[in-house]
Amino acid sequence: MERIASFSVDHLLLEPGVYVSRLDRDPVTGAAVTTFDLRLTAPNKEPVMNTAECHTIEHLGATFLRNHVEWSSRIVYFGPMGCRTGFYLVVFGEVASAEILPLVRELFGFVAEFEGEIPGAVPEECGNYLDQNLPMAKWLARRYLERDLTDIDEKHLNYQG
Repeated sequence: MERIASFSVDHLLLEPGVYVSRLDRDPVTGAAVTTFDLRLTAPNKEPVMNTAECHTIEHLGATFLRNHVEWSSRIVYFGPMGCRTGFYLVVFGEVASAEILPLVRELFGFVAEFEGEIPGAVPEECGNYLDQNLPMAKWLARRYLERDLTDIDEKHLNYQG
């Protein structure tokens, strides 16, 4: 089997940021599809997200993105990485990290300020509805915004090496 591109990134050097993970063409329609690596924690250096806060960010993020005035029709997927160090955001079109950055800031601002019931966190709508942690999700979102997204540079918008 061929080694996939995301395993070719040195996870000992990778830092939090917003990276284009891959650019593909949909085999059925030929449409461009961009996958973003929204890295919230430094792999193998910082603690990973627990499943509850990761799950909460996923519920809030997916709801926010699929209701976004400008981007909703271009959202393919938003969800956590298996390693729990970040999220994948998949959008239709050939989009650079700098172009998606305003949406990512808006998304994590929404999570950081969210109040109320978590969308879809009821047994009829979620297979693990009790595994939620809104306070920690808000803390992670705020930290990502303030520490990693506010004054982001090219090094944290493009994979290095």
